[in-house]
Amino acid sequence: MQMSEKGLEFLAQVEGEKLVAYKDTGGVWTIGVGHISDQHLTVTSGMKISREVSRFLLSLDVAEAEEIVTRLVTVPLSQNQFDALVSFVFNIGEGQFKSSTLLKKLNEEDYGAVPAQLKRWVYDNGKLIAGLVKRREGEANLFTQ
Repeated sequence: MQMSEKGLEFLAQVEGEKLVAYKDTGGVWTIGVGHISDQHLTVTSGMKISREVSRFLLSLDVAEAEEIVTRLVTVPLSQNQFDALVSFVFNIGEGQFKSSTLLKKLNEEDYGAVPAQLKRWVYDNGKLIAGLVKRREGEANLFTQ
């Protein structure tokens, strides 16, 4: 399964797209649509990229999140559920998703628990982040559509 166009639009909206490197709320250098340093690109202060590079990096990052969701979720998902989880994993990463109560409940077929579980992930380094509150609300709504 792949993220839909609707899912990609949602992700780009909640992440934003910045073509100049910035520090995210956790102090991590970020560029494009939420891209952090990896084997493809090391993000550094003052770095600039084109929109085309930003979208290429987004396609790589989304493909990674899609693979994680596909591998770790053992129950059937609708397209909207998949899109919501890809957005979530894109944001928190595999390690946190793999050990989450959300994944455990979902794989026990407790689909109804997922929206509330999503809404628990609104902190970065112990600080409540308004942008994450809004994002998780959007992901929860997308999951239940």
